[in-house]
Amino acid sequence: MASSKAATVEEYLQELPEDRREVVSTVRDVILRNLPDGYTETMAWGMITYGIPLERYPTTYNGQPLGYVALAAQKNSYSLYLLGAYMDPAQEEALLEAFRREGKKLDMGKSCVRFKKTADLPLDDIGQLIAATTPEQFIARYEASRAR
Repeated sequence: MASSKAATVEEYLQELPEDRREVVSTVRDVILRNLPDGYTETMAWGMITYGIPLERYPTTYNGQPLGYVALAAQKNSYSLYLLGAYMDPAQEEALLEAFRREGKKLDMGKSCVRFKKTADLPLDDIGQLIAATTPEQFIARYEASRAR
C-alpha cells in the first residue's frame, strides 16, 4: 500500500493487513500519547497526519493544515515524518543521538524516518521529540522558515 484513499484513520487502519495494522497502531499510540494539545489527527496525502488545523492557523503556503507528524504504511516499509526534527537542528541531533545510543540504524530523508518494524525505532525518544514542540512553537518555526 503506497497511498490510501481512506477518509478516516479508522478506514485506513482497517484496510491494512493485521500485521501491518499492528505496526502502524503501535507507532500511532506513541504519537497520540505524546502529542501536545492543539494538534489534530486526520487523513491527508494518503497517510495519517497530525497538524495544526486551518481554523487555528489558516495562512499556510499550500492552503492545507500545517503538518507536524505523519505516519504511513508504504509498499515495503513504513514512514514516520517528523517535521519538528526537520525544522529544528537540536531536535534532529537528538533523534540521531537516540538512534546511535540504541544501536539502531537510522534510514532518514529530510523529515522521513523509514522503518520495517517497530523494533527499528527508539519509540520513547520519538515520543519525547513529538512532545517537545507545542503548536505555538511549531508555528513560530514555520513562520521563521517562510521569512527567509
